[in-house]
Amino acid sequence: MELLEIERERRLRREDAASWLRRLADSLSRHNEVEFVREGLRYHVEVPDDVTMNVEIEVGGDDNEIEIEISW
Repeated sequence: MELLEIERERRLRREDAASWLRRLADSLSRHNEVEFVREGLRYHVEVPDDVTMNVEIEVGGDDNEIEIEISW
């Protein structure tokens, strides 16, 4: 299978970012998959029951950051 990498950065209101994260969490817990659309094509990524989650928080500079990575 060819490697598919999707990266997208955009500015959102805090509430909209929270809503997007809730939809992602709901998809993971209910459907055991996540869905992405790229160039009109819909991709489904199956996620196993056990995953590794890494959370990184950087605070104190001009650009504060919370980075969440889920891998399996």
